[in-house]
Amino acid sequence: MAYNGKIVIHSISEHVENAGVHSGDATIIFPPERLYIKTVLKSKEIADKIVAGLKISGPFNMQFIAKQNELKVIECNIRASRSFPFISKVTGHDYIEITANVLLNNPPKGVYNTLDTKFIGVKSPVFSYNRFKGSDPVAHVEMSSTGEVACIGHDILETFYLSWLATGVKLNGKRILISVHDKFKDKLLPVIRALSTNGWSFTATEGTHDFLVNNGIQSKCVFKVSQKIEPNIQKIIITKESDLIINLPYDSFSASTDKDGFAIRRLAIDYHIPLITNFQLTEMLLESLSLYYDKLPQIKSYNEFLA
Repeated sequence: MAYNGKIVIHSISEHVENAGVHSGDATIIFPPERLYIKTVLKSKEIADKIVAGLKISGPFNMQFIAKQNELKVIECNIRASRSFPFISKVTGHDYIEITANVLLNNPPKGVYNTLDTKFIGVKSPVFSYNRFKGSDPVAHVEMSSTGEVACIGHDILETFYLSWLATGVKLNGKRILISVHDKFKDKLLPVIRALSTNGWSFTATEGTHDFLVNNGIQSKCVFKVSQKIEPNIQKIIITKESDLIINLPYDSFSASTDKDGFAIRRLAIDYHIPLITNFQLTEMLLESLSLYYDKLPQIKSYNEFLA
């Protein structure tokens, strides 16, 4: 929020997914958990200059790409964003009231600290791929989500897990069907091993199956849809012999040319099995499951958190 080219109050949140996923489809964490302090300070410095240059009075939102401590501005929109109510809830500062006062030439005089919050907020997108037959449920630069939900808590993984559940997914057991590109396998190995130790079972397509078995993790091998050989992944999904499906193509652009990957993803949607198609989300969800799947969540009202 700015007044006559100077920032009145600001907040910075963090996307779970890497750049390339539309901000409306991104899972958002506030306050940020994994950003460098220098990145946070640099973003404020850049925002100060842009706000002064444009002489902004009122709400604005700005998006950055950050790698290490190098930042690039994707866009600056001189309007309120959908994050306004979410940020207001987590910080306890009413951004809408501040907006009204700024537009009435009555800006607040105090200094706000929006990073020092009492709890963490996670906002998750809600998709309606099941209503759009034939669509590929992989996030792109174009927005696909049709809604969003948010949860607050004190632990990032637990809050993320509750927010993911709040989107309407149902996880009915500890069976995971997994098919991922080679570049993700080593990165996911530690958390897959932790889940295997905790009683989770895995079914995988041939390449992923071989990788798991070679690393000491039990797995059932299934063939791709196009191979038309049993045990076939299509039957596994139709008969709901898995509770969660993870399919990670090389990237969102190559996904459109991978017919077997598309078949897995579409079957998951059509038979209402939770599906993850993004590496960063997969990593965070599997970490969350290893810690919180068997634990009943503590449900508190917003007022209890404020207290």
